Amino acid sequence: MKTVSAVTLDAIDRKMLRALQENGRISNADLARTVNLSESACLRRLRALETEGVISRYAAIINERAVGLPISVFVTVTLSSQAEAALTAFETAVATVPEVVECYLMTGGSDYLLRLVVRDVDDLERVHSHGLTRIPGVTRVSSSVAMRTVVKRGALPV
Repeated sequence: MKTVSAVTLDAIDRKMLRALQENGRISNADLARTVNLSESACLRRLRALETEGVISRYAAIINERAVGLPISVFVTVTLSSQAEAALTAFETAVATVPEVVECYLMTGGSDYLLRLVVRDVDDLERVHSHGLTRIPGVTRVSSSVAMRTVVKRGALPV
């Protein structure tokens, strides 16, 4: 993921981003109508937002339960070293574990916070014992299973 500096957004940019977060498949014509621009001006602004890295990609939001991955697990990982090489090695290895859908380098007591999606407890055990704990440099793994999602926003407050 590339680092992007904050971009100055005007009211029209923000309105475009809110509309796109609501419906990523909106046509340029409908988006232009929504933000009161001509289609060509709207497309120019949209391309600029993409070029500047404000819009990093377009994706479908998949219902985790509908595809058989109903359990979210939050995992903290502690490494034996915080040297750059150790961090890079962990990040490269954890990126190959498909059940890891988010990974954050953290401050505080643990080095990383992961979010996994799994089918069931057996699936969690497999990922834990055959995936995460086998990554070189991992000294501690602690898991918490989410009982219920209370808030999960797909949109940023722009």
